[in-house]
Amino acid sequence: MKLTPSLARSLLAFAPALAAVALAAFTTGALAQPLTKVKFQLDWRFEGPAALFLVPKAKGYFQQEGLDVTIDSGNGSAGAVNRVASGAYEMGFADVSAMIEFLGNNPSGAGAGMQAVFMVYDVTPAAVLALKKSGIRTVKDLNGRKFGAPVFDAGRKAFPVFVQANRLDGNSIKWTSMDPPLRETMLARGEVEAITGFYFTSLLNLNARGVKDEDVVVFKYPDHGVKLYGNAVIVNGRFAQENPKAVAAFLRALSRGIKDTIADPAAAIQTVRERDPLIDVALETRRLRLAIDSVIATPNFRQNGIGAIDPARFGDTVSAVVGAYQLKSFPNPLALFNSAYMPEKPVRMVFGK
Repeated sequence: MKLTPSLARSLLAFAPALAAVALAAFTTGALAQPLTKVKFQLDWRFEGPAALFLVPKAKGYFQQEGLDVTIDSGNGSAGAVNRVASGAYEMGFADVSAMIEFLGNNPSGAGAGMQAVFMVYDVTPAAVLALKKSGIRTVKDLNGRKFGAPVFDAGRKAFPVFVQANRLDGNSIKWTSMDPPLRETMLARGEVEAITGFYFTSLLNLNARGVKDEDVVVFKYPDHGVKLYGNAVIVNGRFAQENPKAVAAFLRALSRGIKDTIADPAAAIQTVRERDPLIDVALETRRLRLAIDSVIATPNFRQNGIGAIDPARFGDTVSAVVGAYQLKSFPNPLALFNSAYMPEKPVRMVFGK
């Protein structure tokens, strides 16, 4: 075909359209890259603190990192640990003590490669709660009292550490076991005199049962000599080995989501409401704020960024858990927390510094 002046003008006229088509084809091909699927197990129901994970999901941060993340509610840290260890879930959120317990009792099992990779709660949220009408005012008043908690409750399992730190008579304390929904109910009814539980969970559950803050005595473990770490993001060992970039991508997106959650907890709660329309929005907003204030906005995380640990302190946590839980073996602390996937510090400065 002879290129005449008129034909040249026609081709030039179509050039922008042809370029647009080419660009669209390229972009479509890039977006068509398959997302890495990640099933994520929460430690508990869709309550306030779940927003830390639901916000990056709702805002598309995980997808922007090449991940297709599914987030499911849980029924306790032990369940989350078991599911991540088995590979049913690639990643999860659990009390690090529950992970240490699992690996200490199953040193060569299928979940032996499981690790914590990002500390979310800088201190344990565990606490002892009692009603003032019981006469309990100080830690020493807990001696000889009737306690209640589920058998798998993190505060109950770590109670021997609390006893030792405060020189209590552990043998004088009697325990009643119950399902989680009955714990605060039994305390409110006077069927037990004290309970263990996460501070921001049990206090607000008591509020929901008509008990006012001023009628509750709270002994937070970190305020009474127990410096255990709290909840962390955990990952299945095989998944991490095969998908290290996906684990790092998850933590980058999570850090962004946590920063947004801290900046506007009220807005963040709407992501929880989307998963459970029946939540009490005001109560769950307060629960989220309490969680942020008590276990995330610590001097350490404010100065050094969320996620990282102090190796010596983490070693102390492992030692305390091994002793309190009477584990079969002593896991190597260096093998339990892997900081290799951690975002750079500026990404983890979620308080705006």
